[in-house]
This record gives sequence, C-alpha cells and structure tokens, in this order.
Amino acid sequence: MKQYQLFATTPKTLEETLATELRNLGAQNLKPTIAGVAFSGDLEVAYRTCLWSRCANRIFLVLSDFEVNSQDDLYAAVKKINWFEHMAPTDSFAVSFSAKNSEAIRNSHFGSLKVKDAVVDQMRAKFNKRPDIDTEQPNIRINVFLNRKKAQLSLDLSGESLHKRGYRDTRVPAPIKENLAAAILLKSHWPDIAKQQGSLLDPMCGSGTLLVEGAMIAADYAPGLMREYFGFIGWKKHDQSLWQQLRDEAEKRKDEGLKSLPVIVGFDANLGAISAAKLHIERAGLEGKIHIERRDIVDAKPADSWPAGLVICNPPYGERLGDQEQVLALYEGFGEILKAKFIGWQAAMIIGNPEAGFRLGIRSQKPVTLYNGALECKLLRMQIQESAFFIPKTKNREQRISQIIQHNQIQDESYGAEMFANRLRKNIKKLTKWAKRHDIHCYRLYDADLPEYAVAVDLYRGEDIWVHVHEYEPPKSIDLEKANQRLAGVMAEIPKVLEIKSENVYLKMRRKQKAGGQDKKPDQFSRFYSVNENGCNFLVNFDSYVDTGLLLDYRSIRMIIQQQAKSKHFLSLFAYTGSAAVNAAVGGALSTTMVDMSRPYLDWAKKNLELNNIRGDHQQIQNDCLQWLEQESQQPKRSFDLILLDPPTYSNSKRMQQAFDLQQEHVTLIDNAAKLLRDEGVLYFTCSFRQFKMDEEALAHLTLEDISRKTLPEDFARNPKIHYCWKITR
Repeated sequence: MKQYQLFATTPKTLEETLATELRNLGAQNLKPTIAGVAFSGDLEVAYRTCLWSRCANRIFLVLSDFEVNSQDDLYAAVKKINWFEHMAPTDSFAVSFSAKNSEAIRNSHFGSLKVKDAVVDQMRAKFNKRPDIDTEQPNIRINVFLNRKKAQLSLDLSGESLHKRGYRDTRVPAPIKENLAAAILLKSHWPDIAKQQGSLLDPMCGSGTLLVEGAMIAADYAPGLMREYFGFIGWKKHDQSLWQQLRDEAEKRKDEGLKSLPVIVGFDANLGAISAAKLHIERAGLEGKIHIERRDIVDAKPADSWPAGLVICNPPYGERLGDQEQVLALYEGFGEILKAKFIGWQAAMIIGNPEAGFRLGIRSQKPVTLYNGALECKLLRMQIQESAFFIPKTKNREQRISQIIQHNQIQDESYGAEMFANRLRKNIKKLTKWAKRHDIHCYRLYDADLPEYAVAVDLYRGEDIWVHVHEYEPPKSIDLEKANQRLAGVMAEIPKVLEIKSENVYLKMRRKQKAGGQDKKPDQFSRFYSVNENGCNFLVNFDSYVDTGLLLDYRSIRMIIQQQAKSKHFLSLFAYTGSAAVNAAVGGALSTTMVDMSRPYLDWAKKNLELNNIRGDHQQIQNDCLQWLEQESQQPKRSFDLILLDPPTYSNSKRMQQAFDLQQEHVTLIDNAAKLLRDEGVLYFTCSFRQFKMDEEALAHLTLEDISRKTLPEDFARNPKIHYCWKITR
C-alpha cells in the first residue's frame, strides 16, 4: 500500500506522548517537533490516527514542500498539484493558511486567497467549472503552513480538530479540551491503573470531560468513533471499505471494553455542572458506566467498596487577583481531604499556580508542563501516602494561624498564652456581672491588656455565643512567625476559657488604615446571625468584614439616640448597617433617613429594620454623603431633629468625586450637616481617628460639647481614644 508523509499536531509539550501513541498505531519514521510529530504510514495508518489518537489536534497528509520567495511562488506551487486527483469540479473545499516569520506573505487571509485562486483557476481551466467554498464541512480541506521561506501543503484528514469527539454540548463552556484531558490521564498512568481495575474519581468534575475520557481509555473506546465528519470523507482517494472495516473493529473493541469498566465517579457542588456532566456521559454512550453525584469538595471520599485508584481533577486556577486567596485555601483544604480519605490512592491535577500545588502539603513527582490553551500549567502527580505528606507554611496569616492550631504546632512560651488566658478569665468575671446588670449581650472582653498579646476580643450572645478577635498589626521588629505563634496561642485558649466551640471564634487582622484604605467586601458565602442590644435586634457578620456590622464602642451613642428619638425626624449620615436608625425607630422616631454609598450596607440596614418589624417612613438613600450634604444644605428641602454624622477617617472609593480626608474635610461636613438641623435640633458627630483635632475656631458659630468620655462604655474604659463624640447645636 502507498506510503504517505503525514504530520500530526498537538498542544505544546505533548509531542513525545503523541509520538508514543502514533508508534502504537503503526506510524513509522517519527520525528517530533514543536507542537507536532512528522511520520509516515499508509492509508490505514492515516485512518487509525484519525480514529484512535487521543492527543492529536489534526492529521495532515503532506502533498508537497516548496520554497516561497513571493506571492507568485505560492500560487505556482499550489497550481502544480493535480487537484482533480483529490476532488471533482463539483466538490467543495476550504483553505487554512498560517505564516510564521515570512517576508513574502505576512497576511494569512491573503495567503489563503492565493491558494484558493490557484485551485479554482486550475479546475476552471480544465473543466470550465469552479468548485465551491465551504468553510463548515467541505469535501477536502487544504492547509498551508509557511515558516520563513519553507512551505508545506497538506490535506487536513481530520477536517476539524480531533479534540471534538462528538459528545460535548457546544453550549456548555469547556474549561479543558478533550485531548488535553486524555493526555493528563495518560501521563497519570491511568491506563495501567484501569487494567488493574483501580477506581477513577474526579471530586471537582465540572462538565465531566476527565471522566468521559477516562472511561473511553479504560474501555478501549476509540475517541473518533462518534464523529460523523472527517476531512477525508469527501476526498476522491478515500477508501470507504477500509474505513468501515476500521470502524467495525473499533465498535467491537468498545463493546468488549465496556463490559469490564472499573469504578468511575465524579462529584461537583454545582448543579449546572452535574447536569452538563450527565448529558455528556449520555451522549458518549456511557450512561450507567459513570456515577455522578452532587457533593461538595469537603465531603469528597471514596466508598469502602471502591478499589484504590486515581483521584484526578482540573481545579480552579485563580487567574483573577481577587480569586487567589480563595483558591489557595481550596487547595490547602483539598490536600487535607486527600491525606485523610485517600491513603493508598494516586492523585493528579493540573494547576496554574505553583503556590497552589505547594498548599496541598503532598510531595509530587517532577511537575509536567502543559498548556491549557495559551495558559501554561503544571501537572502534579502524587502518591497519597504518609511519607509524602508535609505541612506547608502558608503566607496567608489567618490560614497560618489555623494551620498551627490544627497541627498542634504552638511553640511560643506556653506561660505567655496562659497569662493571656488568666487575664481573659479575670475580665470575664468582672464584665459578665456588669453586662448582666445592664442587659448587654455584646461587649469587649479584652483589648491588648498584655502588650505581647495585642488583640481585641469581642463576645456576642445570640442563639449561640460567638467571639470576634481582632489582631492589631504587629511591629515590623517582631518576627512574623513568633507573632503567628502568639496569635495561635490566643485562638487556642479562647474556646477553652469560654467553653465554646472553636469554630465560633473568628479571627480578623486589623491594619492601620492608610489613605485610600477600604473595608473588605462581603462574599456570597457570608453568614449572618441575630443579636440583641438595648431592646433592638441586629444582624452581625463575622466572615467578611473587618467589623461585624455592629460597632460595640458606639453602644452608648446609640442608646442616647434611642432615648431622644421619640416623635423626632432622624438622619444617619454614613449610615453603615443602619444600627443607629434602628435605635431611633425603636425609640419612637417619626422617620429615619439613612445615607450611605454602599448598597450592601443599605441592604443590610433594611434587613435590620425588618428584623425589628419596623415599618413606616424609613428611607435608605444610596449616595456619596459629602455630595448629598452639599446639595441638601444649599437649599434645604427637609430638616431633622436628630442627626448622627459618623464619617470614616479616609476614603478613596471610586464612587466618590474625590478622595476624602476627615481631618481636612470635617469643618465643611459638620457645617453642612448643621444646616439641616431644625430649631432645638441636635447633631452628634463621631469619629474613630485617634489623632483627630476638632477645629473649634472654624466652627465657632456652633455650640460644641465634647461628650467622648460620657459615651465611653465600661468595656472600652482601657482605651479612651477608641472614638470621639461631640454634641453640636446651632
């Protein structure tokens, strides 16, 4: 049988894997090159590669090689081919052209037009008829690759990329192509594991590509068997009998292989992904052969009846900056699951960030570089056994603290943590009586009482007890790991002293806010809990914000507002979560108006109102408070009996017209707010900026009374500068 020169393309770095595959399919004279393998073989070999190659993108049958120094050289070389050997004048064809480092032809579209013209001109001159162009499914597809001056003219036997097996729903996004998924399985020794009836489990299966490809490999299921269209189907030299013979052989091998498939299972937390995976499995004819289950990654574990095998997945890469910490935490948690549930298994995953792989805490073989599209990735392959385990030191401090506690690595002076615990017990004994006497459910237990343990510890009582821990930023002179050890000691002692669950203790790192600093925003997994203060119910959040939504040191200020609000119209500027407005409404205010730039905060405020069954004239306005005040104060259309003005220290939110600095802006801010006061009205101005200096001279036209000491709750007595408060009247 005639021998042909052939060329198979593949994603970069898979050339040797493809060469091994082609050799097993009967290819000869293999020469791997960048992103492809040149080889020779007869028509049966060419057909087998199209039908059976799991790694190739396209299979080209080379018609000629030539040199291109000009456009005319390209036209002449293409026209020299006897195209009637390959197609009839009534057939259709398509051209793909690519050029690399070419001086003669730089535009691929122009190059493809020259090739098309050469074919059409030859056929029209000979038969007085021209073939049609069909870019979807032509009878033949012509490919020209021009590298500098060297050109290769080929027929594309695959017709379209071989990664399109035919089972994927094109409407479903594809995070990984089928041939890359197959290559990952091949490099992870899945064929050998499958022969030994080892299991395959993808705990983040998405649309099921790795599972379907794994089943096809285990079942000896030709990846091209479902495809109806190949580039050679309409080729004049196509041997239909030979092709049908190869397809029949592949059908028999598949039917036999499907009788003894190993356990293949996929989990995913996303219902849409589960639906897509089931659809792809059904379309591949593998229904009943692969088990799909909706299950979160934290619940991933094998059934006792499943033989140890291969855990494989394509987890999130965290390409966007905002995703990185969440993804790194996912990998660390997944590593713990593998260590706990999959001893004796092998594992493989493709990752985009080497740091993510390190977070698994399992030593891997030398990583293999792969490309998922243009993105460079690494394939990690691991034996899940105790000798391969290690504890990575994460750069994320909150995760590092959890790590130290979880692995019992607290090494700092144990007497220091005991000193903290003793001080906490002393404070609890004192403050519990005070809190009970005043019916206070949320209060500060500890505030950097010991310099070595610079944290604030706040207790919240509701349907359960929660503790919110703020760490003040340690000086740069303090060794970071030593600070981590001390903080881990604090986090370990709190649940013991308070006799609460450790998961009810939340840690936040408090930093000195710089100009432009912004609070952390909530995420979609935030949880809210209800607590009570001064007869009011409030939702608090321990997960997503630097603060919980209820500023405990403002408790006395809110109580003053509640006591003075009866039959009053109340305005809250920089309203935050609306706690002051709730106090005012519960105190009998006729109306409340909240102004804040944050829609999530205002939505939170609305929920706080609903939680207290507050109805009536209670308005939330999303706006820049500075801009809103300036407009309202110029021609006041409304006025208020009671105003709370609680601005931030700094802000450079993109939604503000300009950056805000409290020290520079407070005079204008207070002056504009005072213009909205009714006769006998009261404005309370508060701030948490410790270096704040009130410009009393500039505000001499107003009556200012510093009531900071009067509004300082007992649980904050150790920290008199935690906030400032002025009572202002006209």
